[in-house]
Amino acid sequence: MICFPNAKINLGLNVTEKRSDGFHNIETIFYPIGWNDALEVVVAKKYSRKEFTLHLSGIPISGNTNDNLLYKAYKLMQQIRLLPKIEVYLHKSLPMGAGLGGGSSDAAFFIKLLNEQFSLELTESETLDISKKLGSDCAFFVKNSPVFAFQKGDIFTDISLDLSSLYIAVIYPNIHSNTKEAYSLITPQKPSQSVLEIIKQPIATWKTDLVNDFETSIFKLYPAVKKVKDDLYRLGSLYASMSGSGSAVFGLFDHEPDIKHLQMFPNWIGKMKNSFV
Repeated sequence: MICFPNAKINLGLNVTEKRSDGFHNIETIFYPIGWNDALEVVVAKKYSRKEFTLHLSGIPISGNTNDNLLYKAYKLMQQIRLLPKIEVYLHKSLPMGAGLGGGSSDAAFFIKLLNEQFSLELTESETLDISKKLGSDCAFFVKNSPVFAFQKGDIFTDISLDLSSLYIAVIYPNIHSNTKEAYSLITPQKPSQSVLEIIKQPIATWKTDLVNDFETSIFKLYPAVKKVKDDLYRLGSLYASMSGSGSAVFGLFDHEPDIKHLQMFPNWIGKMKNSFV
């Protein structure tokens, strides 16, 4: 069985306070987009000695299999359901350290895939609970439709936001942004206006009103990221922003943009949708 985990973008991101548990409270809009990885699960051969075998292709992923979110999801699910030995094939197209949620999406889709493929009958609540243990934005990909996210980014309120008439261009400037470092450079503060209110305004106002708090520090560290945002505006973007803690930058357009001069970066162009469920 195969599925195609998609990315997300953040429409605005405010880091509002440092929590007593060491995490941060945020508020943001998660919106799914159609840039995808590919993920397949097959039952391992009877003579296989390994309960979980991961086969990787596409963008290289460093580290031990035991540290991979897919393996961690498998072990969490083993605690509540009997699972067979499996082989997992993951083709990475979504860049890492980009703020696009690629790893979290892979994990969430993996959980949903196992649930369907092996008739585990996990409820949505159980699926969300497993996902939240793997990462703050992992649970978003269970529903995979626009939401207002708050607290650690793992509490959601469904929103009505239709951007399906627009094109999106996403550019990854070959810079791996470290989330922990990005948070260390932030001074949390409550915004004067919530992103939930700003997205109800005309898109023309988003350029000045809808901000990502990580941009100030990331742009200072990596001027190339700011240049991508400036380039997208020069191409006629209605709204451009860094996604998450970076370093990918996206632009929303009312026409299909020509980004040929940005082809030195991994990038993706597509039409916006409201859901990928």
